[in-house]
Amino acid sequence: MKDLTELETYRVKTPEVLERYGSYGDGTSGVFNIPYPASTIILKTIASSDGGWDHVSVSLPFRTPDWYEMRHIHRTFFKPNEIAWEYHVPPVNHINIMPNCLHLWRKHNFIMPLPPSVFV
Repeated sequence: MKDLTELETYRVKTPEVLERYGSYGDGTSGVFNIPYPASTIILKTIASSDGGWDHVSVSLPFRTPDWYEMRHIHRTFFKPNEIAWEYHVPPVNHINIMPNCLHLWRKHNFIMPLPPSVFV
């Protein structure tokens, strides 16, 4: 994941964030309001890097983020050579705390296998 201090302009510093997380975050974590280019859309984003994983959750108030918005978040939070992915787990493992929310994950020190480019 990128150094999140680069996104300081978009970091949310409210009493609610401080109460919930105990800090406003640092270079590896935080809550951010990321604008989507050429629109009025603001992507509420929570990022962390802990336990061997980078994790970014993205939500909108009235709908789920689309592919282009997720691509924008990936490019904003991850380095160009980093692969991040969404998990589609069995229904028994579904946890829905926040409606309209999607997640990107990246395992530290792990090379994610990719399909052959002719398959994509």
